[in-house]
Formats: sequence, structure tokens, C-alpha cells
Amino acid sequence: MIAIGNGTLTARIDPLGAELVSLCDPHGRQLMTDADPAYWTGHAPLLFPIVGRLNDDTLRVDGRDYAMTQHGFARRRMFAVTDSSETHATFALRDDVQSRAAYPFAFELRATYRLEGATLVTEIEVTNPDAATVLPASFGFHPAFAWPLPGGGAREDHRIVFAQDERGTMAALDGGLIGTGERASPLDGRTLHLADDLFADDALIWMAPASRSVRYGGITGPQLDIAFDGLPTLAIWTKPGAAFVCVEPWQGHADPAGFTGDFRDKPGVIAIPPGQSRRFAMRVSWIAG
Repeated sequence: MIAIGNGTLTARIDPLGAELVSLCDPHGRQLMTDADPAYWTGHAPLLFPIVGRLNDDTLRVDGRDYAMTQHGFARRRMFAVTDSSETHATFALRDDVQSRAAYPFAFELRATYRLEGATLVTEIEVTNPDAATVLPASFGFHPAFAWPLPGGGAREDHRIVFAQDERGTMAALDGGLIGTGERASPLDGRTLHLADDLFADDALIWMAPASRSVRYGGITGPQLDIAFDGLPTLAIWTKPGAAFVCVEPWQGHADPAGFTGDFRDKPGVIAIPPGQSRRFAMRVSWIAG
């Protein structure tokens, strides 16, 4: 584990998946999931080169089929630690024989975690080192925050407040894929009142929310402000009864139901030209109550 701290927040990152596994407030209280194996053992996996599920768990490129499970392979690969200090750490994953067996492209995925006062900044850079081939890819964050937050009061009093007014509908899901049509949004104005039954049919997904940040916490007590750049889709997810809620900004999403086209044509996939990079960022700020 790589540990960073600045006297306000402390964080630990596992080089396996370059995954944030702990974020503690100034009092040493854990702001992340308890990773209870009865529900989900993840903490904050990085989703690359896909987000969500592929139809038949198959990535199709130039007429060839490649097996790939939900959310891609980066979360199960060991990253190199390329730079670190007391308050930041950078991790890198590059393509190799194993990755090309599932995803036939050259890439570099770089993740930097940096503490700035009461904020954890996570910056992602996806680079295409190939001199001739366009790199198709998706990326997503998947952090699981403690529900309830320490010092935040009762679990049933927790909510997520969007920064902007949102449409009255969300994406519909069909067996883990994006279904046809839409479903009604459960927002009360800008507020999502958290309750287990919201997630009986999997995640809540806003395909193009107006908000670029949300505020999570109880009616009183500490709050988390979660801001995201360059990520057009937002999902919120948990398993009913679990002690976490995930706030997930994505570039990309699951296949539309029935989609069997080339990965380059999958909705939500970006095209990174040869020699260029695409950057994404998320900022998690602890706000004292």
C-alpha cells in the first residue's frame, strides 16, 4: 500500500488496480466502504478500457472477438508506482501481451492521487502511444463511500444533492445493459433521498446530467463534495443493506441491449488519436459539519 497524508486527510492506494482503499477525515474516521464480502469487496476500482458490461462479455474489433468481463481489466492489474511524496502518488499501467489478448491496442493508463487541504484530487490520463492507430476506450471512477458517513447521523437521513436541476428521467437497464426507453428519476428536486429500495433494480444512471458535482451526507454533520471533469455520465449504486454508496462518474457505459457492433462504434467510447492523451479528474472534498 502507498500512503499519503497532509495533516487533514490521509489516503491509502493499492498498486493492484491503483485503487483507493482508504480515505480518512481529520479525526482518523474512515470515509470509504467497509468492503464487507457479504456485499462487495471493492473500494474504488478504476474502470478501463470499458465501463459496465459488454453484450455476451465480448469486445469486437475488426471482426475478431475478445473476452472481457464487466468494467474491464485495469482493476485487476498491478500498476507501477512512478512517483510519490508525502501528499501524492502516481501509478502507471501499460499494455503487454496479457492485455492485448483482451484489448488489441497500445495504451498507457496513468493515475495520480494528490491531497490539497481537505480535498483528494484523482487525475487520470489515458495515452495512445501508437504512431498510426486510433485508440478506442472508455474510463470510469467507482468510489464507494461509507453510508452512513462517520459523524453524519442516521443512515436513513443521508442524501445526495445534485448541483443543478436534472431531467425527470434516467437510463433504463436490461440485464445489466442499457435498455430501450427511460425510467423515471427518483430525485426530489435536486435531492436523492438514499434508501435501499432505490437499488433493487441495480444502479441509477444519468446519461448526461447537467451537474458537474454532487454533495453527499446526512442532514447534519460532515459532507462530501464530489466533483468530476470530462465525464459525461453519472451512476449511483449500492447493494441493498450494504454500508456504502458509490458515486460513479463515467466516460462510457454498458452496451445497449442487442449491440454487436465494433467496439469503436459503441456509444460512449472515445477515440484518442495517435500520440495524444485524454484526461479525466475527480475531486472529493471533506466538509466539516
